Amino acid sequence: MKKTIYLLLFTLGFSIQTNSQNQSLSPQNNPANTHLLKPETSKMSWFIVRDSTKIKIGDIYTDVKKNKSRVIITTTVVMKQSPNKWVDSTIVNAKNFKPIYHSSCNQQRDMVLKFDDKITGYYLDKQTNTKTKILEYTNKPFFDSNFYPQLLRFLPLKNGYSKTISIFDYNPKSSVGVISATIKSTEKIAIKYNGKLKQVWKVETTDDISNNNALMTYYIDILTRKLIKQELDLEGRKMIMKLIEEN
Repeated sequence: MKKTIYLLLFTLGFSIQTNSQNQSLSPQNNPANTHLLKPETSKMSWFIVRDSTKIKIGDIYTDVKKNKSRVIITTTVVMKQSPNKWVDSTIVNAKNFKPIYHSSCNQQRDMVLKFDDKITGYYLDKQTNTKTKILEYTNKPFFDSNFYPQLLRFLPLKNGYSKTISIFDYNPKSSVGVISATIKSTEKIAIKYNGKLKQVWKVETTDDISNNNALMTYYIDILTRKLIKQELDLEGRKMIMKLIEEN
């Protein structure tokens, strides 16, 4: 009888563990080390690659603020050929990274999302001066699609690490709702950065936003967990974003 009980407990435990391992990452299934996220500012230069030549097209500034209850991330994109800035603000819960608020403003459109029991906000198309009210209900937990690249930095990365991440993305021209991002592979490698070899996690991802046609590769410093380089490959086109160390 005791042996039978042990067998049942083992089987049940294995089943729960397997389901947990296969379950998509979300605020309710979040293995990230939230203590690794600290206030910081950073600047990345943005390049497009043409015939093996890098051409700078802009800069990306990121400011991270954190208190006991919230994390606030503000990203400002400054393009060389445009006087207008692209500003994104994301607020998440500091304990589990559950989304609270997201706004995105640029020359073409403004968007505001507020996350609660339902998702509310608006989308303003500045080209047509059309404002669409947003009201969405979801049936499972998720991260804000704008936050998941930050989430990658704090996951328990190791060689061969792969996961599916539940994210929410809004696009008035396509379906909205909870979709997926996928960590396809993780590998510990050494790359040359500022003239020195640096140990990094190379993390390759795709997501449903691009119908999994775009491959995004993140190079995350193993010691500091800073994102030092990012590459985007899409249908033969390539972009690179590289961290610029501030003195």
